[in-house]
Amino acid sequence: MRWFPAADWLKSYSRSTFTADLIAALIVTIMLIPQSLAYAMLAGVPPEVGLYASVLPLVAYALFGTSRTLSVGPVAVISLMTASAVGKAVNETGASYHEAAILLAFLSAVILLGMGLCRFGFLANFLSHPVVSGFISASGIIIALSQLKHLLGISARGDTLIDLVDSLVVNLDQANVFTLGVGVFALVFLVWCRTYLPASLVRLGCHKDLASTLTKTAPVVAIAATIGLAYGFDLADKGVAIVGAVPSGLPTITLPSFDLRLIDELWSAALLISIIGYVESISVGRTLGAKRRQRVNPDQELIGLGAANFASALSSGFPVTGGFSRSVVNFDAGAQTPAASIMTAMGIALAALFLTPVLFYLPKATLAATIIVAVMSLVDLGLLKRAWNYSKRDGLALAGTIAVTLIAGVEAGVVTGVSLSIFLHLYHTSKPHVAIVGEVPGTQHFRNINRHHVITEPTICSIRVDESLYFPNAAYLEDVVYAQVAKNAELKHVILMCSAINVIDLSALEALEMINDRLGELGIGLHLSEVKGPVMDALERSHLLEGLNGQVYLSQHEAFVQLQPQKAPH
Repeated sequence: MRWFPAADWLKSYSRSTFTADLIAALIVTIMLIPQSLAYAMLAGVPPEVGLYASVLPLVAYALFGTSRTLSVGPVAVISLMTASAVGKAVNETGASYHEAAILLAFLSAVILLGMGLCRFGFLANFLSHPVVSGFISASGIIIALSQLKHLLGISARGDTLIDLVDSLVVNLDQANVFTLGVGVFALVFLVWCRTYLPASLVRLGCHKDLASTLTKTAPVVAIAATIGLAYGFDLADKGVAIVGAVPSGLPTITLPSFDLRLIDELWSAALLISIIGYVESISVGRTLGAKRRQRVNPDQELIGLGAANFASALSSGFPVTGGFSRSVVNFDAGAQTPAASIMTAMGIALAALFLTPVLFYLPKATLAATIIVAVMSLVDLGLLKRAWNYSKRDGLALAGTIAVTLIAGVEAGVVTGVSLSIFLHLYHTSKPHVAIVGEVPGTQHFRNINRHHVITEPTICSIRVDESLYFPNAAYLEDVVYAQVAKNAELKHVILMCSAINVIDLSALEALEMINDRLGELGIGLHLSEVKGPVMDALERSHLLEGLNGQVYLSQHEAFVQLQPQKAPH
């Protein structure tokens, strides 16, 4: 079951579970068809490729993934990153755009499978929530702007905010009024359905869950309505861009073409796409799994997503990952096992076989409206204010990620966000909170002398460091100790209270040895208290304890009592 999680749920599969999964699959299929077409357009590949990427990848993840309700397929952010990476690679190499997208999916699969086999699931923890949120919000803005050209019926290019706005403004005079009319109609309809339709259906006597489900079908209604308009009024002859002929059938299973120049151009983008896709997927999987007390294995999730991308590459698709919106729909619709995803894949396959002729008159403006409405829910600029008010460090990481993503593009935004988070963490921990503590009267507790009324002793300085000691803050600890020594001529003992110290690395160990030597020369004892077991184990393997000119105490209270000068009897 470790390598083939499907064995766990298959052994107890029942008729009632099948019914629940089938209902969920029908709902998700209806939602996924327009999404697949829209995200294919966003990624820059033909519409049918979106359908291809929604068949075998769902089956592969269902067999090898550990989330019972995660729905895998094309998603907005990964589609945008695909378009950006493939566009640059094609310009450099002259390769086929579709072949490059297929190869990108294959490279992503190799990276994810390799990370999974090496059990690198912990890497998701290194992308902080502010960085991911900032990247997704900025990407949502870029995606929405990139689709305005389809709403207006004009040509526009660019991967950044500045390029997109400049391109849109320059070509604004070419706008097609019929295209704009179709796009605005679809956009207003979808926004109204998302905002007001559920409440309206409930007022009409519809059950809340059914109202929510019907709302999810709004993109299908918009597609059907605008196809009818385009066909009935012959809008293609009036300049409205339509999808055109979409090949029927399923792709043949083939390996991507391996061009070394193309691989060299795509591998770094594949790495970023893999990491971002994994973080998004594992976040959704964990959230939904927690609601049903189901465990999601981070390492096996890498295998599951790797298998999904491998299946996408074999079936002429592009990079995929777990999507938030359709996973939530899958969950709310009552899916019990990944069999729901397999049934969804069958539904998409049937659509690819029999429904593609209907899509001939589908206006691209409708797909653009579908994308815009979907991604605007990802934009949460209010988080910037909340993050800044709570933590300036997180606020800076969030603001930096948003700004660079908008100005320099998605890849630069991710790299900047991660780098900024690491830098700010190192800067923050290089100057940890340090408190001079004293004993709270009538207790054995020690608290900050600046916050509480405590008992102190002029000959004793008790220092509590609220951070692990490692190379960025080793010198800072020396400065703190020497400053206390300089300001107190009566000082005889320095007690380093280690209750908050989880690690002491080699740089910090050398700093402690230097402090010990310096205090010894001044006739001042260095003592340690409340040292944690793992830290003590490490210190015992060093020479510090042998040369310590003080003692190690089990508790700060014990050290404080024993080191106080003996009072002369009256």
